[in-house]
Amino acid sequence: MKTTTPTEMDALVLTETNSDLVRTRIVCPAPAAGEVLVRVKASSVNPLDLKIKSGQAPHARHPLPAILGMDLAGVVEAVGPGVTAFKPQDEVFGLTGGVGGLQGSLATFVSVDADLLAHKPTNLTMREAAALPLVFITAWEGLVDRAAVQARQKVLVIGAGGVGHVAIQIARAFGAEVFAVDKGSKQRQIEELCATAIDRHQTTVEEYVKDHTGGRGFDVVYDTVGGAGIDAAFNAVSRFGHVVSCLGWGTHSLGPLSFRAASYSGVFTLLPILTGEGRAHHGAILREAKRLAEARKIAPLLDPRRYSFETVDEAYAEIENRTANGKIVIDVAA
Repeated sequence: MKTTTPTEMDALVLTETNSDLVRTRIVCPAPAAGEVLVRVKASSVNPLDLKIKSGQAPHARHPLPAILGMDLAGVVEAVGPGVTAFKPQDEVFGLTGGVGGLQGSLATFVSVDADLLAHKPTNLTMREAAALPLVFITAWEGLVDRAAVQARQKVLVIGAGGVGHVAIQIARAFGAEVFAVDKGSKQRQIEELCATAIDRHQTTVEEYVKDHTGGRGFDVVYDTVGGAGIDAAFNAVSRFGHVVSCLGWGTHSLGPLSFRAASYSGVFTLLPILTGEGRAHHGAILREAKRLAEARKIAPLLDPRRYSFETVDEAYAEIENRTANGKIVIDVAA
């Protein structure tokens, strides 16, 4: 379908590290072959955005000047040659850029690889849909692609934040019995997700392994915090069990894992975006997110406060100060 695309758009541009994002009027990209031009309605904030902003994320390979924002939800404005899965006016969501030199979602329009998109869940708002892609893909790759989670398994999630709260829901959707380790203030949130809460300040790994598994250990352990979380995971997994981490960047003793004949997998969600390899799988995972969301089996936890281009620095400060109560989403308006 041939359509007239906008020639200009508004965007928040980072020109140098540790500087403010500057609202700028720039040329609107046209969708190339295999791409979709999306009118962005919402963009969620992730901790990696702050690391890129401060120059502490070389692995993101995002040269300046840059437009940040990895997750989006919006409406298809136009499609490039060869795109058949989407058409103008379709509502979509995805993890589409903000790293690897690809334009991010803090702009009124973005042209993205169609493989990275899926149709938005019909029962979620744009804000809710924008909060899901990165955390859902990360949780799914760990639990399903790497650990092959199954019904009746005992699954331990270390950290009930962005990735963790979605991992709990995915494991539950597969019929697993789920436990989550975090601070005591997260107990109610964890229990509302129908998981057993474990206060990391009130019990040791050895104690909760004994209390909840009879000393056997958990079949699958998903660490979402890194550092001491991975060490805890290695000591909490069962014999022949599986540990997954999305923050496995440190140095750790493999002894506890080896003595249990357990296995370990790392998750690096950005790999398909950075390399171009495996992008279609991201789209497939998001179609699973749509299915589970519409079946009322998953829902993102959103911070209720509203942010815009004018208040994006306030949103970033909430992430930096760890005062956000759920995923923070930026409303993107023309």
